[in-house]
Amino acid sequence: MWQTSCPPISQISAQHGTSAAIEFAVKALNIENVVIMGHGRCGGIRAALDPNAAPLDAGDFIGKWMAMLGPVSAQVSDNKLMTQSERQTALERISIRNSITNLRTFPYVRALEDEGKLAVHGAWFDISTGELWIMDGDSGDFVRPEA
Repeated sequence: MWQTSCPPISQISAQHGTSAAIEFAVKALNIENVVIMGHGRCGGIRAALDPNAAPLDAGDFIGKWMAMLGPVSAQVSDNKLMTQSERQTALERISIRNSITNLRTFPYVRALEDEGKLAVHGAWFDISTGELWIMDGDSGDFVRPEA
């Protein structure tokens, strides 16, 4: 399971730790399910929505990590029809979809999915209410599963 921003394979040298974990999990451990899980009130997402946010450190790892959301972040932050809370939740969920898209840039992930040996899922956990929302793989919508 990975927290939101999974890098695309094109950033393998910059994000080698995550890429190594993906490779080991699907090729060596033969896992059958990958869950990309985001969460409510994510500080990284909040920072991505604030173009004036100062980096926490000179290395600014959080900023670089959230930069993977690129133009999507700007589109959401510019949407004046949503409240700040709605923008936050929207980008948290978009980030999950983005990570799934990026995960599928790894050829062995795509091949294992095509062979039916691996399933990739999206989920979002609302920390304040304790609710788990699952992403529908076909529509991309997030729904609360029935108990």
